[in-house]
This record gives sequence, structure tokens and C-alpha cells, in this order.
Amino acid sequence: MFAFFLSSGLFLGWSLGANDASNVFGTAVGTRMIRFRTAAICCAVFIVLGAVIGGAGTSATLGKLGGINAIAGAFVVALAAGAGVYLMTKAGYPVSTSQTIVGAIIGWNVFSGSLTDYHSLTKIVSTWVACPILSAAISIVLYKLVSVSIRTFKPHMFHLDALTRYALLVVGAFGSYSLGANNIANVMGVFLPVAPFPEISLFGWLVISPAQQLFFIGGLAIATGVLTYSRHVMMTVGEGIMRLSPVAAFVVVSAHSLVLFLFSSEGVNQWLTGYGLPAIPLVPVSSSQAIVGAVIGIGLLKGGRAVQWRVLRGISIGWVVTPLIAGIISFVALFFFQNVFNQQTYRQVSYSLTRQALDRIGRADIDAGRLSDMTNEAYLDAVTFRRALDARIRLAWEQRDFVMESAKVDELTISKEKIESITTDGRISKAQTDAIRMLEGRIFVHPWLLDEALAHLSPEWRMTAGDEESNRKIAEQLTYLYSLFRD
Repeated sequence: MFAFFLSSGLFLGWSLGANDASNVFGTAVGTRMIRFRTAAICCAVFIVLGAVIGGAGTSATLGKLGGINAIAGAFVVALAAGAGVYLMTKAGYPVSTSQTIVGAIIGWNVFSGSLTDYHSLTKIVSTWVACPILSAAISIVLYKLVSVSIRTFKPHMFHLDALTRYALLVVGAFGSYSLGANNIANVMGVFLPVAPFPEISLFGWLVISPAQQLFFIGGLAIATGVLTYSRHVMMTVGEGIMRLSPVAAFVVVSAHSLVLFLFSSEGVNQWLTGYGLPAIPLVPVSSSQAIVGAVIGIGLLKGGRAVQWRVLRGISIGWVVTPLIAGIISFVALFFFQNVFNQQTYRQVSYSLTRQALDRIGRADIDAGRLSDMTNEAYLDAVTFRRALDARIRLAWEQRDFVMESAKVDELTISKEKIESITTDGRISKAQTDAIRMLEGRIFVHPWLLDEALAHLSPEWRMTAGDEESNRKIAEQLTYLYSLFRD
């Protein structure tokens, strides 16, 4: 059944490949420097590598925007986003896949009565503004540097042509890797909480996580879209916005690739924070906006007369309309799946300020006394609880999220049968499993109670400040346990 529901994610991946390959190799193909077949094959290979190796960073931010908790809901969200991308691809416009998936997730939030994490939404939307501006700035700087280098070294025309072809292929490969790493969260992020895959160990040293397996499948879907349906949009980006010289095409792809890499690289993020610098948000940015911003940067540097502003206006309208289309399709499709086809598109999550929740809130230096009249009241969804909370106390968004997490009711029963299934799964270590065995027979009303109990019993369940990779793995393992002991 999971394979059927995953098909919408594969369709979204195919749509992304058909559309966003243009952002990597469109300028190279449009300038006739690289053949379409060569570009498509190179793009497909490096997209898969980027998805598997570097795709984890951006998926966490997208997951916070809306926690889709039913496989049928994930199916509809991915289908709605894929439909939005397909419609714009059919029209020949390089649409933002990041915007379609955000619109579809918000559609699910509205339908299910779940809260939209406005902090994550603000972070994502801010990149929609920053991405093309940053890309334009980088392309201007790079173009000036390349122009100065050419004037200084004065390479022969044939040597320059050959060098440019190789450079376009190299930066295209880098751009494809960055595209896979940054945008795989758009394709498979909604399926992460419900993925049934076990951890795989190859040769005793190479461990492939369930998330990486899912990203590999999504990467193959993107690659298929590149190989089968990307030529039309490649020509729009390569020729429609502005005629580019081969050197300018190299600069545009380089700027686009750097922007996508910066917004998906955990290594760069850790390096910045290690020196006390502000971190770059790890979010799936719009590769379409990055490439269009880079093209406009070159156009503005040359006075702006060569930019086809009419084509650009159509692309911009597509960026605004697409998330709205995806959100509407998502909401309507969820209604039909829930009420006509009797599919559970979301699992009802209630909230209650139990004694344990109030104790935890008080330990976080939040005035729990002002919430005492809400004690043990049952709130059927996040929106209702949030309204009651806001009516009683004013909190910063971090504190409000903490209270919401503390009050979330999601009963988990630690049964012997479920524990035994863990031993054959492979994603939980022996020491971690031994800690779970010690909790056999217990029932946890709030998921965080299980987190605290496991952390108390074993250091392998404890989060470590600054160790993002280890913390992410533990978070994935806990999500798996929630799904296992909830059923």
C-alpha cells in the first residue's frame, strides 16, 4: 500500500526533474555549448548523488512546516504539488517546486485543523526573496571576475570555447548535485514520518538510513523527469529570458549552483556557527528563482535592455499563482479522499495540559500558573488549543511551540510484540533496544515522556549540543518509535 501512496511523490519528483533540469543546464543547452542528451545524463546522475548524500539538511525545516501524519495525506499533498508543477511545465515556465509543496502542505494544515509553523514559513518565504537577489549579486561579481580574467590572459578563441564547454559541464554537475541535495525534501519530505524502510548495512561499514533510501527513490524519479520531459523548459530558460553568451551561461549556472549549495550544506552551516557567524537557513529554495535571478543579474550589468521583461513577468506570475493552485488542489483532493474514498488523510491529534505537561512547562521558566484553568481539558486540534492558550498568556514563538509540544497527546504503548519487531529492523542499536525493553508495559500519554525516559536509561538516546548529525539520527529513530508504538 505504501508503494501506491508513494507514487504521487514519484510523480512530483518526475515533474521537478522535467522542470528544474532547465535551471542547471538550460543556459548551456540554449547556447548550443552542450548537447541536450549529454546534459540530461549528467544532470540525472548527479541529482541522485546529491539527494542521497546531502538531502537531509533541508528536510527538517520542511517537516516543521506541517507534520503530515497519515500516508494518504502525504499522497495527496505530493500529488497536488506535482499537479501544480506539471501544469506550469506544460506552459513552458520554470516554476518553483519549493513553492508548490509549501502551498500543498498549508492546504493540508487548513483541512486537518493543524497549525502552520509560521516561524518555518517565514524562514522559507524569506528565502524566496533572498534567493534571486543573492543569485543576481553572485552572478554580477562572477561575471566581472571572469571578464577581467579573459582580458588579462587573452586565451585563443578556440581554447576559450573548449574551456567554456568543460566549465559548463563541471558547474552543471555541481548544480545538479546541489539541486538534488536542496530539493529532494520537496519530493520526499512529506513521506519521511511514515516511511517503513529498515536501516541497511552494506559490507559492515556503509549504513544507509531509511531517509537515504527514500531520497534515492525520489532522486531516481527526478532523474527520470530530466531524461524524458525537460527539453522544452530548458529552451525557455536558455533562450526565452535573455540571449546569453557561453561565458555568461557559465556564470549563471555557477551562481545558481552556489546559492542552492549554500542553502543545503550542513558543512557550511557548521563552519559558520563554529566561528560565531550567523547560520544560513537550511531550506529547500527555488532553483528556478536562483537561475532567473542570475540571468537578470547579467542583464542588469549590461544595462537591462536585453532582458525579455514580458517573459520574466509571466514567470513571476507563475511563482505567485503556483502555491495558491497547489494549496487549493490539496484541500479539495483531501476532502474527496477523506469523504468519498474513505481514506484517512490525517490522524486527529488532541492536546491536554496534564500534570506532567504543566510540570515540564514550569521547569522551562514559563508561568504555568496562568494555564491552571486549562488543566486536563481536552482540545480536539491544535488550532483550538492555540486559541485557548493565546487568550491566557502572551508567549514568544519558541515558548509557544514548547507548550504546544508539551501538551500534545499521542498515546504510545510499549508492548513486547512491538519491541521484538525492532530487533529485526536494524535502525535501532542493541543498547538503545535494551533501554526500550526496560519500558515494556508502560504507556506514555505525551511523546516527549518517552524521549525523557529513554534518555535517562541510555546515553545513546541523549541529544548532544552541537552534534547535529547525531541529533538528527536520534530524532529519526524517535519518530520511528512513535509510529511503531502508536499503532
